[in-house]
Amino acid sequence: MRFTGFDELLSHWARKAPDRPALVYERGGQPTVCTFSELQERVLARANELGREPGLCRGVVCDGSFDCVIEIFATVVFGKRLVLLSENASDAALVDMVKEADIASLWGDPDLVDDLTPYLNPKAEGGPGRVLFFTSGTTSRSKAVVLTSASLMSSAYNGSALLPLQPEDRLLCMLPLDHVFGFVCGLLWGLSCGASVALGRGTRHYLDDCAFFQPTALSAVPMLLGFLLQHQALNEGLKLILVGAGGCPKPLLDAARAMGKAVHFGYGLTETSSGVALSLGSDPYAMTVCPDDTVDIAPDGEVLISAPTCVMQGYWRRPEDTRAALRGGVLHTGDLGRLDWAGRLILTGRKKEMLVLMDGTKLFLPEYEGAIARALGTPDLCVVLEDRGPVLVIEGPAQEKGPLWEKLKPVMAQLPRGQQLRGMEFYGGPLPRTASGKIMRWAVQREGKEEK
Repeated sequence: MRFTGFDELLSHWARKAPDRPALVYERGGQPTVCTFSELQERVLARANELGREPGLCRGVVCDGSFDCVIEIFATVVFGKRLVLLSENASDAALVDMVKEADIASLWGDPDLVDDLTPYLNPKAEGGPGRVLFFTSGTTSRSKAVVLTSASLMSSAYNGSALLPLQPEDRLLCMLPLDHVFGFVCGLLWGLSCGASVALGRGTRHYLDDCAFFQPTALSAVPMLLGFLLQHQALNEGLKLILVGAGGCPKPLLDAARAMGKAVHFGYGLTETSSGVALSLGSDPYAMTVCPDDTVDIAPDGEVLISAPTCVMQGYWRRPEDTRAALRGGVLHTGDLGRLDWAGRLILTGRKKEMLVLMDGTKLFLPEYEGAIARALGTPDLCVVLEDRGPVLVIEGPAQEKGPLWEKLKPVMAQLPRGQQLRGMEFYGGPLPRTASGKIMRWAVQREGKEEK
């Protein structure tokens, strides 16, 4: 069912199914149920209290808890602009985000709120219904994307139209709510279908949350799915898995399917309020385009998306970036792809200067490759994404890798393990370049896939 905002979602199910479980969370070591009527009551009560807080913009440091969900919904229902922040971000990154998004008040861990209070702006600009998500970048280039509760609910409708959940289903949300995939596909997807959503208990409980909550559906990034499969942590009653927010190696999908789980792969962006296309058939990479979206392929292979109900309003206070991405209402994604005979979208690579890793993190390649080039003393290289992760491709004939890896150790040591290089290859001849001399990374990526 399509809803125009969070308030309509809550009021509809509170009226139609007041005693049906909406959220399930841990309290006192036991799963605790909050019905749809109780959820609406809690949200409205909290919204009434927000008038005492200063300013028109409120930040929520997302910890995935029951109280966090109440704060998110209440902020929007009250009419304040909402900014979702990551509890896992560094202190410096959080300071940058608070200043970038111009936040007036903040909810989260009290000690963290105290640390960030000097950077708040009580006179911050509002915007009822606006919800800001930061793109999942690895540097200060992460931007605040302006969405709305209406666009997020439209995205949830898109997903449920292609992959509906039933009222008796229980969707387990183990993903961070400050990531649009986690928010829409881990929370709104379930609630919009009238199903219950179990709120995961954080990384410490990844191995036992499925056993604790007994979900029938799960949304996961590829890295999380691989972890759960490796440790055999999926419960028997789990029927459906939605994977998104990054490229997923086929062996992971095959392993889950071999356990009798229905596995679907989704493609979306923060700029489109999450979902654009979902795989529904046997091919996990041939994705049916969502009802509200229109996908076209540019002459150079770039995926172009028209989605009036879901596309972002723009990047917060970054008009040049907005104009570069949104042209005539069409989002230029930077992804490369093609449409098959049935109009299904098949992604083939990335055109932008970034790579999306299995956990949804983005590597900004000019900085990443620059550090590698300085360590190796050559600019004639690029980084591409393979199933195993980031792989370095060096121009010229093969040479001994050991000394090169030694030179790269200091660079890799500064990065989280998931962002470190997983391999090194030699191109043989000159790397393909544009007329201006820029390496055509997407061509290297495509040739590598064709060779395999």
